[in-house]
Amino acid sequence: MDQSDAKIERDRPALYQLAKEALQLWFVPEDATLELINISENATFLVSAPGSTKTILRVHRPGYHSLETIASELTWMEALSTADVIKTPAILCGTNGARIQRHQISGQPPHDMVMFAFVEGQEPDQSQSLESLFHHLGGLAARLHQHVMSWPLPAGFTRPDWDIDGIYGRIKRWGDWRQAPYLTTSMHTILEEAEAQVSRALLAYGKTSDRYGLIHADMRLANLLVKGNDMRRVHVIDFDDCGFGWFMYDFAAGISFIEDDPQVPHLKSAWLAGYQEIRPLSAEDLMMVDTMIMLRRMLLLAWVGSHKDADIVAELEPDFGRVTAMLAERYLKAQNGS
Repeated sequence: MDQSDAKIERDRPALYQLAKEALQLWFVPEDATLELINISENATFLVSAPGSTKTILRVHRPGYHSLETIASELTWMEALSTADVIKTPAILCGTNGARIQRHQISGQPPHDMVMFAFVEGQEPDQSQSLESLFHHLGGLAARLHQHVMSWPLPAGFTRPDWDIDGIYGRIKRWGDWRQAPYLTTSMHTILEEAEAQVSRALLAYGKTSDRYGLIHADMRLANLLVKGNDMRRVHVIDFDDCGFGWFMYDFAAGISFIEDDPQVPHLKSAWLAGYQEIRPLSAEDLMMVDTMIMLRRMLLLAWVGSHKDADIVAELEPDFGRVTAMLAERYLKAQNGS
């Protein structure tokens, strides 16, 4: 265990204390217990008590989102739910009527928190056929994008951009992929070429309103809850990374961490078929999907390098750079027609 990992383990008792104390800010029984579900950008807890309804507490990472960007996320979730566009978890207000609560304990910065209703369901199993799920997800994404194109943004609405600047450029919201572990010189070379090709393609594609707008940006398997075996009964959770991006990026986010899975070409076809049953796509849109996959994969490579405290990083680290470089080489050959 390195120093960073050791610090994460030391900080977890403080995180539990913070979350436990904060429960008093909502209508939660005094005997409620906390179970850490995961740590990624934020810490997510299951809150439960005998004879009471379960809820989900999200403790935001300090400095990642402002109060305004969190509020904008919740506003969009409620708008989508009200318009019956997509199933999202209900947001539970605190005892003071506010959707966002803030709490601080000694030695720690203030943390913003949000409580959500518990949603029954299971994360889809990657080892099973996912084509019917992705066909349905394509339709969900199309309805979501249609909603965005006709929804006037409320005053003060602010969310990050997942564009060239936000991923590769000045902002680099999840860090620089060059800092990821286990990258060799040859991997660096191929990834630099991939970044340049992706950037050229995105600049040529542009940001017109029919291809760029507010997106979920993280509609991957871990953020889906399916009830039973009916892939149409799916809840989309965790809008924490929603922001402005290319609509086709929502498919790329859907295959996060499994880009090299043999199912992916079939999932791509299923998603696009489901999407176009709701909203037609141009030839340019279809041609950009593989570029979006490469863009997302390189963003995830940066994330792996900058998020040592995330639960899945230790498992991903050793081979993630090598597989990303392999995908980059495959992408460049396809783009060059070779």
